[in-house]
Amino acid sequence: MKTLQNSQKIKHIGDFYKKIKETHFEYFDFWLHHTFLHWDFFLSTVLAVIPWIVWIKYRKKESTHRLLFAGFFVLIISSWFDFWGTMYGLWYYTGKVLPSMPSFIPWDFCILPVTIMFLIQYKPKTSPFLKGFIFSCATSFIGEPVFRWIGIYVMVKWSFLYSVPIYFLIYLAADRLSRVKNFAEI
Repeated sequence: MKTLQNSQKIKHIGDFYKKIKETHFEYFDFWLHHTFLHWDFFLSTVLAVIPWIVWIKYRKKESTHRLLFAGFFVLIISSWFDFWGTMYGLWYYTGKVLPSMPSFIPWDFCILPVTIMFLIQYKPKTSPFLKGFIFSCATSFIGEPVFRWIGIYVMVKWSFLYSVPIYFLIYLAADRLSRVKNFAEI
């Protein structure tokens, strides 16, 4: 079929995707033999499941939808930033639950959103700037170093300090979204 796009460009980009696919299959084979059903796989699986179980049990039930709205925002933004960071070689992960993107499911899909949802519901009158500062510092200077020490998070061209403003802004945005009063009817 004839397209508006230059055929040479299509072929050249197709070559890039072929390399990506080949690399993915190589990584999958490595993951299958060196990560799947090893200690780091089980640790990552537990870290992906436990936060949600705890949240389901201890969330403020009346605010479930509001908290999930903020939590899913965190999930999307954090996985997007994580994808960029790994794509540009700033960091990478070992011990993944699945050998695919997003980069590290327990962090992006579980630990960050659940932690933020708990912070939002805990003492809701406390300044979001204070909570965001505490969250960003704890995440950057405690959470990330622990994952680095375990060997799951490998920083290449990154510093814990760079993460502070990012986590701070993510928290503030999630807090703001959790306070939206209503939506217009469809």
